Amino acid sequence: MVTLPIYNTEGKEIDTHKLDGIFDGKVNKDILHQAITAYRANQRRGLAAVKTMGEVSGGGRKPWKQKGTGRARAGSIRSPLWRHGGVVFGPIPRDFSYTIPEKIKKLALLSALNAKINESNFMLIDALKLEQPKTKEAAKVLSNLKIKGVKALLLLEKAEQKVKIASRNIDTLTINQAQDTNAYEVLSVKKIVVTKEALRALTSRLKR
Repeated sequence: MVTLPIYNTEGKEIDTHKLDGIFDGKVNKDILHQAITAYRANQRRGLAAVKTMGEVSGGGRKPWKQKGTGRARAGSIRSPLWRHGGVVFGPIPRDFSYTIPEKIKKLALLSALNAKINESNFMLIDALKLEQPKTKEAAKVLSNLKIKGVKALLLLEKAEQKVKIASRNIDTLTINQAQDTNAYEVLSVKKIVVTKEALRALTSRLKR
């Protein structure tokens, strides 16, 4: 079992915590690849589009008669061969999203968390309570934890309104609930900061 120190908001080590056996340090790269590819595909809007010959305005009249002019046959000035004509086999709006099994999502999240633990980029804090919803208070906590300016993800058990307001102007910090985080979100940051309550909720989620 991995034992991690627990810090308070002043950056002082106040206790230690043994991680559940589910955090065994194993990183399944194939599962991570599947989950992250699916996540990114689901973010695509798929709005790229071009007009076909039938959608470009104009071109309803035959440019010249079929025979006798000496020129090549032409049926429309919107032919794909002509300038300002339609496009052949161009992109059309489509849905790139697809689903993957819930089990793969959980295994991917576990692998991502194990990777952060292996890198010593997983930090436990006792709790995060702010007296006032001010950016300087949130920045002070990050400074105490020595992660100011570092791209970090803060996982909470519940959405704390004061914390969300205080941190919304800190572009290096992302806040989410433990029950909603995913492998892509975990891997997209340098440090993971988790409260004790959030870790309990996260462990329970991964065991289900």
